[in-house]
Amino acid sequence: MDRRSFLLGTSTLALSQLLFGCGGNNQTQLKIQLLKGSIPGQVVNQFHKGLQQQVQLKFAPVEQIQDLFQQLQNWQQKPKATDEQTWRRFIPFMQGQKTADADLVTLGDYWLKAAIEQKLIQPLQEVQGNQLKQWSALDERWKKLVTRNDQGNLDTQGKVWAAPYRWGSTVIVYNRDKLQKLGWTPKDWRDLWRDGMQQRISLLNQPREVIGLALKKLGKSYNIENIDQVPDLEKELQTLNQQVKFYSSNNYLEPLIMGDTWLAVGWSSDVLPVLGRYPQLGAVIPQSGTAIWADLWVRPAGITTKSTLSDQWIDFCWQPSTAKQISVLTKSNSPISTNLVASDIQEALWSILQSNRQVFDKSEFLLPLPPSAIKQYESLFAKIKV
Repeated sequence: MDRRSFLLGTSTLALSQLLFGCGGNNQTQLKIQLLKGSIPGQVVNQFHKGLQQQVQLKFAPVEQIQDLFQQLQNWQQKPKATDEQTWRRFIPFMQGQKTADADLVTLGDYWLKAAIEQKLIQPLQEVQGNQLKQWSALDERWKKLVTRNDQGNLDTQGKVWAAPYRWGSTVIVYNRDKLQKLGWTPKDWRDLWRDGMQQRISLLNQPREVIGLALKKLGKSYNIENIDQVPDLEKELQTLNQQVKFYSSNNYLEPLIMGDTWLAVGWSSDVLPVLGRYPQLGAVIPQSGTAIWADLWVRPAGITTKSTLSDQWIDFCWQPSTAKQISVLTKSNSPISTNLVASDIQEALWSILQSNRQVFDKSEFLLPLPPSAIKQYESLFAKIKV
């Protein structure tokens, strides 16, 4: 899943390289690599002020979650045997693999299975021992999402591998001026099939998202394994494809703003930051439910330092006051109840963020599927786009 983070407005401090504290190499450090825009600078500053000890905080923002996943892979890559032999001949003490350069890293829930399977991360063992004080405040669905076996699949008897700190959803975003001429505004996925929308829509270039919304329209789940057995699914998708001007996971907002398209399906992390700047745009969460994504803290494999500080940081993100700040300033939802009120956020965002509970109950995470199922999704997606 190529979910990128759109640039946030001026309400969020830039985290080009936040560094708090100074001192020698012996000073305690907490190093975090995070998705750019997913944590406000104010929150990091407050965390630093509240610490009882002298700590150096290094927060390094990264543009895309895919880059963070690749960084996790790079840390665990072993050099080729010939290279390793050469190194050991001249530098006998050199390690056989690179060491992780962060105590915690942002990862999307969609990447969690692969990270576990490839042994890129280690469990947050402390959660099971209740050392994370705010763990009990999480909804059971969040606990279930991050509790997995060693193959990365959901398992209530598994280990806890991650800590969610914000979430969002797939939304419908539309040009009010254009749709006003047609006399309606979108409310659910079925509106994508309406008359008058041919070649007016852009969809994410993602098989799970596009086929998933069609499944949701048919009253089914995003996570069906055998889609070949779903009646009328291919027909529905072929009809939808006639409405589509292009598929893109990155460049769908500008054509909408310019009026080249009238409606798009996109991620709330892209959409919400621009709504206040472009009043001609509106957004809605489909009434029948949608796909949910989550940003998680994970611990890279190979990190052997004491996890007390990183535990403190996770707990801090889960405190209601902090969770509310993250939600408001990054225009996202929180896994912790934050008691948002209308005065906390822009009016344009209220209908999206305040519907937290309703959306959560009707919506689904894109859960891991077996390779045979993934092949079905990719094959059908390629077929309907022809």
